[in-house]
Amino acid sequence: MREEPKFVNVFTTLLRDLDALLITLPANVRYLTDFPHAQDVWLWIDGAGPRLLASPLYENDLKNFGLPYLLGRPKDWPRLLAERARGRVGFESTHLSYGDFQKLSESLKGAELVPAEGRVEALRVKKRPEEVEKIRRAMEIARAAYREVVSELRPGVREREVAAALECGMRQRGAEGRAFPTIVASGENGAFPHAGASERPLREGELVTLDFGARYQGYHSDVTRTLPLGRIAPELSRLLRAVQDALSAALEHIGPGRPLAEPDRAARAVLEAEGLLRYYPHALGHGVGLEVHEAPRISHESQGRFEPGMVVTIEPGVYIPGLGGARVEELVLITEDGFLVLSDDL
Repeated sequence: MREEPKFVNVFTTLLRDLDALLITLPANVRYLTDFPHAQDVWLWIDGAGPRLLASPLYENDLKNFGLPYLLGRPKDWPRLLAERARGRVGFESTHLSYGDFQKLSESLKGAELVPAEGRVEALRVKKRPEEVEKIRRAMEIARAAYREVVSELRPGVREREVAAALECGMRQRGAEGRAFPTIVASGENGAFPHAGASERPLREGELVTLDFGARYQGYHSDVTRTLPLGRIAPELSRLLRAVQDALSAALEHIGPGRPLAEPDRAARAVLEAEGLLRYYPHALGHGVGLEVHEAPRISHESQGRFEPGMVVTIEPGVYIPGLGGARVEELVLITEDGFLVLSDDL
């Protein structure tokens, strides 16, 4: 369990206007407790402090963990909370299943269930130094695997073979696993932003997009590169260059205190000048941490400003049906006086 000064009073802060708070989102549980099996537990917080609810399968893990716990089958967890629930009980409505909500409603008859969203997520937006180091390590793992795999790209290799090699390379270098399903999209498959990786073989004269990341001690990396395989046609070269220019323009508008909306607006201006804006269907980026997609969202409609400690992606892309696509993505740490690209040297 965390013992840093910041977390001495964090549980009291989270309660605020509540008598108790139930945390069920695994990323939030792990953030508050560091329990490595957060996907299989709930966290209950009340005036007596935090307490984990877990299956007996995790009894040995919890004995020396330093946090109080209750053991029982998951279907019995609401019943275990019945004698502790009083007054206003907050819950994460966007994560708790309807079935579990029904069980809670039946078990906690003396309490008022109150949706309480975003309390932990607000803490997670700005990463602490130890979190940044884990994200850095996840990026280093992904970088090393990419360097090995990219040297072997050649016509005839199938997209799924490339994805498998990337994922295996990250595992071999210490990753807990991939951050998300690896994307390897070649040729016309590049026109699909989330193309996955198919049986299609790579071909000479095409663009190949690789979107990948590693997970290390719960934290993620996320990076994308689009590469020409041999000599490519002028329209593909123009497409890739426009995306690279959009990325450069976006990075010029990043820094502490600057509006979150500015980088996407800058990227859009570049793509509009190239006549490609209608082929750019997504936001520019997102936060990365215990989840590979988390706050803040970076789009031309975003509110708020960049703050030191944020780790975000900047990833303009263009996708033209029947032709292909390109996306280039950097992983960026906002610092006190600017930013640092964590995904450099790829």
